[in-house]
Amino acid sequence: MANNKVYFIGAGAGDPELITVKGRRLLNDADVVIYAGSLVNPALLDGIRAEIHDSAGMNLDEIICLVKEAFKQGKLIVRLHTGDPSFYGAISEQIERLRESGIDYEVVPGVSSAMAGAAALGQELTIPEISQTVIFTRIEGRTPVPEKEKLSGLARHQASMVVFLSAGMIEKVRDELLEGYPDNTPVVVIERVSWPEEKIIRGTLKDIAEKVKEAGIKKTALIYVGEALRASEEKLGKESKLYHKDFKHEYRK
Repeated sequence: MANNKVYFIGAGAGDPELITVKGRRLLNDADVVIYAGSLVNPALLDGIRAEIHDSAGMNLDEIICLVKEAFKQGKLIVRLHTGDPSFYGAISEQIERLRESGIDYEVVPGVSSAMAGAAALGQELTIPEISQTVIFTRIEGRTPVPEKEKLSGLARHQASMVVFLSAGMIEKVRDELLEGYPDNTPVVVIERVSWPEEKIIRGTLKDIAEKVKEAGIKKTALIYVGEALRASEEKLGKESKLYHKDFKHEYRK
Protein backbone atom coordinates (compact mmCIF):
# COMPACT_ATOMS: atom_id res chain seq x y z
CA MET A 1 0.00 0.00 0.00
CA ALA A 2 1.36 3.45 -0.92
CA ASN A 3 2.18 6.07 1.72
CA ASN A 4 0.11 9.12 2.57
CA LYS A 5 1.53 11.53 0.02
CA VAL A 6 0.71 13.34 -3.20
CA TYR A 7 1.57 11.52 -6.41
CA PHE A 8 1.91 13.63 -9.57
CA ILE A 9 1.25 11.10 -12.30
CA GLY A 10 1.69 11.45 -16.05
CA ALA A 11 -1.43 9.95 -17.61
CA GLY A 12 0.15 9.56 -21.04
CA ALA A 13 -0.75 11.27 -24.28
CA GLY A 14 -4.39 10.19 -24.59
CA ASP A 15 -4.55 6.45 -25.15
CA PRO A 16 -5.52 5.15 -21.68
CA GLU A 17 -3.08 2.25 -22.06
CA LEU A 18 -0.12 4.65 -22.22
CA ILE A 19 -0.12 5.23 -18.47
CA THR A 20 2.69 3.38 -16.70
CA VAL A 21 2.03 0.26 -14.61
CA LYS A 22 3.05 2.23 -11.50
CA GLY A 23 0.74 5.09 -12.42
CA ARG A 24 -2.16 2.71 -12.99
CA ARG A 25 -1.57 0.98 -9.63
CA LEU A 26 -1.49 4.28 -7.73
CA LEU A 27 -4.62 5.47 -9.52
CA ASN A 28 -6.42 2.29 -8.44
CA ASP A 29 -5.22 2.72 -4.84
CA ALA A 30 -5.97 6.45 -4.58
CA ASP A 31 -8.46 7.93 -2.13
CA VAL A 32 -8.60 11.29 -3.94
CA VAL A 33 -7.87 12.02 -7.61
CA ILE A 34 -7.55 15.55 -8.99
CA TYR A 35 -7.27 15.36 -12.76
CA ALA A 36 -6.75 17.82 -15.60
CA GLY A 37 -10.24 17.39 -16.99
CA SER A 38 -9.81 19.15 -20.31
CA LEU A 39 -6.84 16.98 -21.31
CA VAL A 40 -6.78 13.63 -19.50
CA ASN A 41 -8.75 10.79 -21.06
CA PRO A 42 -11.70 10.16 -18.67
CA ALA A 43 -11.50 6.43 -19.50
CA LEU A 44 -8.58 6.29 -17.04
CA LEU A 45 -11.01 7.02 -14.21
CA ASP A 46 -13.46 4.23 -15.02
CA GLY A 47 -13.97 1.89 -12.07
CA ILE A 48 -11.63 3.60 -9.60
CA ARG A 49 -12.80 3.94 -6.00
CA ALA A 50 -11.40 7.42 -5.39
CA GLU A 51 -13.23 10.67 -4.82
CA ILE A 52 -12.69 12.47 -8.16
CA HIS A 53 -12.19 16.21 -8.77
CA ASP A 54 -11.85 17.91 -12.15
CA SER A 55 -9.26 20.71 -11.90
CA ALA A 56 -10.21 22.34 -15.23
CA GLY A 57 -12.29 25.01 -13.46
CA MET A 58 -10.07 25.31 -10.37
CA ASN A 59 -7.27 27.75 -9.59
CA LEU A 60 -4.01 26.90 -7.80
CA ASP A 61 -5.26 27.98 -4.36
CA GLU A 62 -8.35 25.76 -4.69
CA ILE A 63 -6.29 22.76 -5.77
CA ILE A 64 -3.82 23.13 -2.91
CA CYS A 65 -6.63 23.63 -0.39
CA LEU A 66 -8.21 20.35 -1.57
CA VAL A 67 -4.85 18.55 -1.35
CA LYS A 68 -4.14 19.87 2.16
CA GLU A 69 -7.52 18.75 3.46
CA ALA A 70 -7.15 15.26 1.98
CA PHE A 71 -3.57 14.97 3.26
CA LYS A 72 -4.68 15.98 6.77
CA GLN A 73 -7.15 13.09 6.67
CA GLY A 74 -4.38 10.64 5.80
CA LYS A 75 -5.58 10.01 2.26
CA LEU A 76 -3.57 8.90 -0.74
CA ILE A 77 -3.81 11.70 -3.31
CA VAL A 78 -3.19 11.46 -7.06
CA ARG A 79 -2.73 14.60 -9.14
CA LEU A 80 -3.28 13.28 -12.66
CA HIS A 81 -1.67 15.30 -15.44
CA THR A 82 -1.63 14.73 -19.18
CA GLY A 83 1.42 13.29 -20.97
CA ASP A 84 4.52 13.55 -18.83
CA PRO A 85 4.30 16.20 -16.11
CA SER A 86 7.89 17.40 -16.70
CA PHE A 87 6.80 19.05 -20.00
CA TYR A 88 4.56 22.10 -19.54
CA GLY A 89 2.90 20.23 -16.68
CA ALA A 90 2.46 23.22 -14.31
CA ILE A 91 3.58 21.00 -11.42
CA SER A 92 6.39 23.26 -10.22
CA GLU A 93 4.13 25.83 -8.55
CA GLN A 94 2.08 23.04 -6.94
CA ILE A 95 5.22 21.38 -5.59
CA GLU A 96 6.46 24.68 -4.13
CA ARG A 97 3.20 25.00 -2.16
CA LEU A 98 3.45 21.39 -0.95
CA ARG A 99 7.01 21.92 0.27
CA GLU A 100 5.93 25.02 2.17
CA SER A 101 3.24 22.94 3.88
CA GLY A 102 5.51 19.97 4.60
CA ILE A 103 3.48 17.65 2.38
CA ASP A 104 5.39 14.71 0.90
CA TYR A 105 5.12 14.14 -2.85
CA GLU A 106 6.45 11.99 -5.67
CA VAL A 107 6.42 12.41 -9.46
CA VAL A 108 5.60 9.38 -11.61
CA PRO A 109 6.60 9.90 -15.25
CA GLY A 110 4.26 9.33 -18.17
CA VAL A 111 4.48 8.98 -21.94
CA SER A 112 4.83 12.49 -23.35
CA SER A 113 2.76 13.41 -26.38
CA ALA A 114 6.11 14.16 -28.06
CA MET A 115 7.05 10.50 -27.79
CA ALA A 116 3.57 9.30 -28.73
CA GLY A 117 3.70 11.48 -31.85
CA ALA A 118 7.02 10.00 -32.96
CA ALA A 119 5.51 6.55 -32.41
CA ALA A 120 2.49 7.50 -34.53
CA LEU A 121 4.90 8.43 -37.32
CA GLY A 122 6.75 5.14 -36.81
CA GLN A 123 10.20 6.69 -36.65
CA GLU A 124 13.10 7.98 -34.61
CA LEU A 125 13.65 11.70 -34.15
CA THR A 126 17.41 11.17 -34.04
CA ILE A 127 18.88 9.84 -37.30
CA PRO A 128 22.65 9.26 -37.65
CA GLU A 129 24.41 12.02 -39.63
CA ILE A 130 21.15 14.02 -39.90
CA SER A 131 20.16 14.98 -36.35
CA GLN A 132 21.34 13.83 -32.94
CA THR A 133 19.52 16.55 -31.02
CA VAL A 134 15.83 17.03 -30.26
CA ILE A 135 14.56 20.41 -29.03
CA PHE A 136 11.27 20.61 -27.12
CA THR A 137 9.95 24.14 -27.06
CA ARG A 138 7.00 26.46 -27.65
CA ILE A 139 6.42 29.88 -29.19
CA GLU A 140 5.61 32.81 -26.94
CA GLY A 141 1.92 33.41 -26.36
CA ARG A 142 0.28 34.49 -23.13
CA THR A 143 3.17 32.70 -21.40
CA PRO A 144 6.40 34.52 -22.32
CA VAL A 145 9.52 32.74 -23.57
CA PRO A 146 13.05 33.88 -22.60
CA GLU A 147 14.65 35.94 -25.40
CA LYS A 148 17.54 33.48 -25.73
CA GLU A 149 15.03 30.67 -26.40
CA LYS A 150 13.10 32.33 -29.20
CA LEU A 151 12.07 29.89 -31.91
CA SER A 152 14.03 31.77 -34.57
CA GLY A 153 17.25 31.31 -32.57
CA LEU A 154 16.67 27.63 -31.86
CA ALA A 155 15.86 27.04 -35.54
CA ARG A 156 19.43 27.93 -36.49
CA HIS A 157 20.56 24.58 -35.02
CA GLN A 158 18.43 22.77 -37.65
CA ALA A 159 17.95 19.96 -35.11
CA SER A 160 14.79 17.87 -34.83
CA MET A 161 12.25 20.04 -33.02
CA VAL A 162 8.92 19.44 -31.32
CA VAL A 163 6.89 22.61 -30.77
CA PHE A 164 4.22 22.40 -28.08
CA LEU A 165 1.21 24.65 -27.48
CA SER A 166 1.67 26.64 -30.68
CA ALA A 167 -0.60 25.24 -33.42
CA GLY A 168 -2.97 28.20 -33.10
CA MET A 169 -0.09 30.46 -34.17
CA ILE A 170 1.12 28.28 -37.04
CA GLU A 171 1.98 31.23 -39.33
CA LYS A 172 4.16 32.85 -36.67
CA VAL A 173 5.77 29.47 -35.96
CA ARG A 174 6.50 29.02 -39.68
CA ASP A 175 7.98 32.50 -40.03
CA GLU A 176 10.33 32.04 -37.08
CA LEU A 177 11.39 28.54 -38.16
CA LEU A 178 12.22 29.86 -41.63
CA GLU A 179 14.93 32.00 -40.04
CA GLY A 180 16.92 28.79 -39.52
CA TYR A 181 15.52 25.94 -41.61
CA PRO A 182 15.23 25.81 -45.45
CA ASP A 183 11.64 26.18 -46.72
CA ASN A 184 11.57 22.55 -47.97
CA THR A 185 12.20 21.19 -44.45
CA PRO A 186 9.60 18.52 -43.56
CA VAL A 187 6.97 19.47 -40.99
CA VAL A 188 4.34 17.23 -39.39
CA VAL A 189 1.46 18.50 -37.26
CA ILE A 190 -0.32 15.90 -35.14
CA GLU A 191 -3.62 16.78 -33.50
CA ARG A 192 -4.78 14.81 -30.43
CA VAL A 193 -2.03 12.24 -30.71
CA SER A 194 -3.00 8.69 -29.64
CA TRP A 195 -6.69 9.63 -29.26
CA PRO A 196 -9.21 7.91 -31.58
CA GLU A 197 -9.63 11.19 -33.49
CA GLU A 198 -5.88 11.65 -34.07
CA LYS A 199 -5.10 13.65 -37.21
CA ILE A 200 -1.70 13.83 -38.97
CA ILE A 201 -0.89 16.63 -41.41
CA ARG A 202 2.37 16.44 -43.40
CA GLY A 203 3.98 19.24 -45.36
CA THR A 204 7.01 21.50 -45.50
CA LEU A 205 7.69 24.88 -43.99
CA LYS A 206 6.55 26.33 -47.30
CA ASP A 207 2.99 24.95 -47.16
CA ILE A 208 2.27 23.70 -43.62
CA ALA A 209 0.44 26.83 -42.42
CA GLU A 210 -2.15 26.55 -45.20
CA LYS A 211 -2.60 22.81 -44.65
CA VAL A 212 -3.13 23.25 -40.90
CA LYS A 213 -5.68 26.01 -41.47
CA GLU A 214 -7.54 23.90 -44.04
CA ALA A 215 -7.66 21.04 -41.51
CA GLY A 216 -9.11 23.39 -38.87
CA ILE A 217 -6.39 22.59 -36.33
CA LYS A 218 -6.06 25.31 -33.69
CA LYS A 219 -5.01 23.56 -30.48
CA THR A 220 -4.15 20.22 -28.83
CA ALA A 221 -1.56 19.60 -31.54
CA LEU A 222 2.20 19.18 -31.79
CA ILE A 223 4.42 20.57 -34.54
CA TYR A 224 7.42 18.44 -35.58
CA VAL A 225 10.11 19.91 -37.82
CA GLY A 226 13.44 18.71 -39.17
CA GLU A 227 15.16 16.64 -41.82
CA ALA A 228 14.86 13.50 -39.65
CA LEU A 229 11.13 13.43 -40.44
CA ARG A 230 11.92 12.15 -43.94
CA ALA A 231 12.72 8.76 -42.38
CA SER A 232 9.04 7.81 -42.07
CA GLU A 233 8.44 8.37 -45.79
CA GLU A 234 11.64 7.46 -47.59
CA LYS A 235 14.82 5.40 -47.28
CA LEU A 236 17.62 7.57 -45.92
CA GLY A 237 20.35 4.93 -45.78
CA LYS A 238 21.71 6.26 -42.49
CA GLU A 239 22.51 3.44 -40.08
CA SER A 240 23.84 3.60 -36.54
CA LYS A 241 27.12 1.88 -35.68
CA LEU A 242 25.44 -0.09 -32.90
CA TYR A 243 24.38 -3.07 -35.03
CA HIS A 244 26.94 -2.78 -37.82
CA LYS A 245 28.68 -6.13 -38.37
CA ASP A 246 32.13 -4.55 -37.98
CA PHE A 247 31.30 -2.62 -34.81
CA LYS A 248 32.85 -4.31 -31.75
CA HIS A 249 31.80 -3.75 -28.14
CA GLU A 250 31.86 -5.64 -24.82
CA TYR A 251 28.81 -7.78 -25.71
CA ARG A 252 29.76 -8.53 -29.30
CA LYS A 253 33.32 -9.40 -30.28
